Amino acid sequence: MADSSSSSFFADLGLLLYLEELNKEELNTFKLFLKETVEPEHGLIPWTEVRKARREDLANLIKKYYPGEKAWSVTLKIFGKMNLKNLCERAKAEINRSAQSIGPDDATAEDPQTDQEAMLGDGTEYRIRIKEKFCIAWDKKSLAEQPEDFHHRTTQEDRKLLEQLFDVDVKTGEQPQTVVLQGAAGVGKTTLVRKAMLDWAEGNLYQQRFTYVFYLNGREINQLKERSFAQLISKDWPSTEGPIEGILSQQSSLLFIIDSFDELNFAFEEPEFALCEDWTQEHPVSFLMSSLLRKVMLPEAFLLVTTRLTASKRLKQLLKNHHSVELLGMSEGAREEYIYQFFENKRWAKKAFSSLKNNEMLFSMCQVPLVCLATCTCLKQQMEKGGDVTLTCQTTTALFTCYISSLFTPVDGCSPSLLNQAQLRSLCHVAAKGIWTMTYVFYRENLRRLGLTKSDVSTFLDRNILQKDAEYENCYVFTHLHVQEFFAAMFYMLKGNWESGDPSFKPFEDLKSLLQSTSHKDPHLTQTKFFLFGLLNKNRVKQLEKTFNCKISPKIKSKLLQWMEVLGKSEYSPSQLGFLELFHYLYETQDKAFISQSMRYFQKVAINISEKIHLLVSSFCLKHCRCLQTIRLSVTMVFEKKMLKTSLPTNTWDGDRITHCWQDLCSVLHTNEGLRELDLSHSNLDKSAMNIFHQELMHPDCKLQKLLLKFITFSDGCQDISTSLIHNQNLMHLDLKGSDIGDNGVKSLCEALKHPDCKLQTLRLESCNLTVFCCLNISNALIRSKSLIFLNLSTNNLLDNGVQLLCEALRHPECYLERLSLESCGLTEAGCEDLSLALISNKRLTHLCLADNVLGDGGVKLIGDALQHPQCTLQSLVLRRCHFTSLSTEHLSTSLLHNKSLTHLDLGSNSLQDNGVKLLCDVFRHPSCNLQDLELMGCVLSNACCLDLASVILNNPNLRSLDLGNNDLQDDGVKILCDALRHPNCNIQRLSLEYCGLTSLCCQDLSSALSINQRLIKMNLTQNILGNEGIAKLYEVLKSPECKLQVLGLCKEAFDEKAQKLLEAVGVSNPHLIIKPDCNYHNEEDGSWWRCF
Repeated sequence: MADSSSSSFFADLGLLLYLEELNKEELNTFKLFLKETVEPEHGLIPWTEVRKARREDLANLIKKYYPGEKAWSVTLKIFGKMNLKNLCERAKAEINRSAQSIGPDDATAEDPQTDQEAMLGDGTEYRIRIKEKFCIAWDKKSLAEQPEDFHHRTTQEDRKLLEQLFDVDVKTGEQPQTVVLQGAAGVGKTTLVRKAMLDWAEGNLYQQRFTYVFYLNGREINQLKERSFAQLISKDWPSTEGPIEGILSQQSSLLFIIDSFDELNFAFEEPEFALCEDWTQEHPVSFLMSSLLRKVMLPEAFLLVTTRLTASKRLKQLLKNHHSVELLGMSEGAREEYIYQFFENKRWAKKAFSSLKNNEMLFSMCQVPLVCLATCTCLKQQMEKGGDVTLTCQTTTALFTCYISSLFTPVDGCSPSLLNQAQLRSLCHVAAKGIWTMTYVFYRENLRRLGLTKSDVSTFLDRNILQKDAEYENCYVFTHLHVQEFFAAMFYMLKGNWESGDPSFKPFEDLKSLLQSTSHKDPHLTQTKFFLFGLLNKNRVKQLEKTFNCKISPKIKSKLLQWMEVLGKSEYSPSQLGFLELFHYLYETQDKAFISQSMRYFQKVAINISEKIHLLVSSFCLKHCRCLQTIRLSVTMVFEKKMLKTSLPTNTWDGDRITHCWQDLCSVLHTNEGLRELDLSHSNLDKSAMNIFHQELMHPDCKLQKLLLKFITFSDGCQDISTSLIHNQNLMHLDLKGSDIGDNGVKSLCEALKHPDCKLQTLRLESCNLTVFCCLNISNALIRSKSLIFLNLSTNNLLDNGVQLLCEALRHPECYLERLSLESCGLTEAGCEDLSLALISNKRLTHLCLADNVLGDGGVKLIGDALQHPQCTLQSLVLRRCHFTSLSTEHLSTSLLHNKSLTHLDLGSNSLQDNGVKLLCDVFRHPSCNLQDLELMGCVLSNACCLDLASVILNNPNLRSLDLGNNDLQDDGVKILCDALRHPNCNIQRLSLEYCGLTSLCCQDLSSALSINQRLIKMNLTQNILGNEGIAKLYEVLKSPECKLQVLGLCKEAFDEKAQKLLEAVGVSNPHLIIKPDCNYHNEEDGSWWRCF
């Protein structure tokens, strides 16, 4: 009867009503949980039916597969997992009312609520104990004074974050078992998870998801010795709850919160096979934590781990699968609200907020409540003294110097005793060692060993430099990580010797190691490095010397300049040097002379500017550079943000400051007299930014010669750039590749080209969305321009009609063009007749690229007719991917036999086959053939043509470069070529055998050829299966300094460890040889001119 009543309940009230209260996303989540639901004695609902089911169909499916009360039980459990508490409570109430109306005789079925409680367990005493413990911790006052209306609390967003941490990912259908909650020091991670413990104990969080939640604190764990995992978590376990071992057997309903992973002083180096599965066995706690994190122990349990950002990389190396969430701290609105609440004087509040907002890095630091409090306190003290808070907020170092100094300033007539030098040095030593080893918690014994006595510790506690942990005995931390980082930087300022000659010298004492660190590899050192550079400022030095009654040696500034010199003279490329990070450090100094001295060692700079702070530091540093020759900038997301914010009154300053910084940066065009090349490719600049740039480009002192504006959007159709070409007569190279200038933009450019004051020599308009309609303008410009000699029109839909118009200019005697690329312009055989006539009549055109056009055999025949004409002056012809076959080779052979000017020929990626190449070889080995550079890459060749190619190598004294890559030559073919390479008549300097089906069997022949040949300097062997045996054979000759090879194309990572070690050894014994995977360098002076032009 209970079943029929239950069925009536679902029929009358309707399970459907509950499903209809779910939104689309919640419904999908419900389906995913239902998919994973397995109940004893009940079948699994087919996913194909669940996935496509509408709400009504879904309700019927649940009732069908889980009849009676079971339908409710399954639904309630899923609602619980989804944390739909209101829905659960309403449904339970309805169940109870339904049960009462049924009566005791009918209530024979198990109450789903009782069933649920049995599954979750009671745990009342444990919850009471947790509430007591975390309520006490919650109510304890922070050591740093805080205003009454400011306290650590979880916002509504934080509560929502906690509730959703373990939700099923709707996209993947997977529920995360390990969640990493990461964030900056002091941002509120511990506060949040302690509140989670309290909320769980009070029945407000994870009630349907986790039966028990356990809290493990890194600070406490550090002090524990050997024990079992069951003992480790039993500290708060009431004896009335029964044995904890029974609870641990319910793995999937347990959550372990591991708070402050970054404070664990464990190496975590145990091999996985040695870890522990048994939670009853006693082990060192480091072993237990490693077993838990790596899912060897309790693999089905859920983990929530908090860590600072600086330690997240170390943590994630231990985790197999995890979901990361970053806690950002106070929002911009919350920071503004707090600052305005802190200052009673609204004018002061406005000034403080404005000053902080102007320094993006400092304002970001204020996301951390304690930093925001310290900052406001410091600024208030400055205002009370009549100081300029704008200068205080200029850099993070300026503010923290002010803050640290304020801690030693007399308060209410009470003057704290001065620190002696030993105390200060010991404190800095503790800070520096801690930062290097990522140690942020110090125990009394640690501090004593590092030179701090009990009396010293007491002094620093009084000054609010250190604070004692309220829960864990003999445990100390710096009041904030940034305070520790500041004193770590002071360690190097106070230290007289930074070299590692002293036997007692510790690794962290080496200044060079700190300077060589990067934010990517060593994020925990970055802020210390910021402070170190900031403390070079003479005003900061004076302030610290006054505060601590000490003398700071100026020698460290010379040390840093020496490091900058070494960096500037290194072989790293500009992109590898990380200039943006370097500019951040230099900006901290606010020392124009130091920046100018530092940057004199650099001639090239490459920076990606994507935030306002990037623009601020880059503009400040670049305007003090005087020796730069090349600048590469990519400016994105800066001017877009400015445009988005112009409607907001509070952000008016943002727009003005961005404009001012951009003005400073662009001024480099005329203040840096040596600047010759500027690359702004892939930048997003608004109209005002473009106007500023153009004004600087037309400045009479601008000496820029090469300008790259690839993939840029021009709001004015390129009008300003065209004007600049007339006013700036130094500008000789303009690259607009990928910029959608269209036919109208070309029209304005062509007007500039026709102007007698325009001195442009190279114009690149590749992929600029040009059509046949612009070709008449280009044609007229080619006739009128006396300077333009290089023109790239590749990847534009010019078609045969457009090329016909260009050919009219090429035939004109006043056309000075020397190099022309028409790659992928829709050219066919029909356009080749005009080109052929132009090649005969034009006396200046020497380089022509027709790659990737469907010329076919007929089109190549027409081009060949021009080649054999005595008036044709062409030196380089690129016919790669032009869709011709071996039928064209006979005609080409005849043409080449008569041609005296051609030195470079690219026939790559055409189906010439062995027979076609054999015909060409008859010409190539002829004494009158002047060919120097031959490219036959991907021409469907085999070893059958290698004898003919070898004959060319021997008989053509002019041939210097041969590309045979992507042909199936195999070992036998290369063996034939090696015979020619060993011959004294061989003059080949560059040989490409990439992807030619080679194995270790040909390596002995290659080694022999390399040992004899004195001219071959570059060889490409990438994408061949040479194996360890082959590398071993090559190693014998490559390691010798007598080997003349300078560049070898090989991917080291493609070989095993043994072969890689041999290749590394080659670099040591023969430093003149470079081994790299990308062996194809592009040079305007050789056969690859069309790729870099």
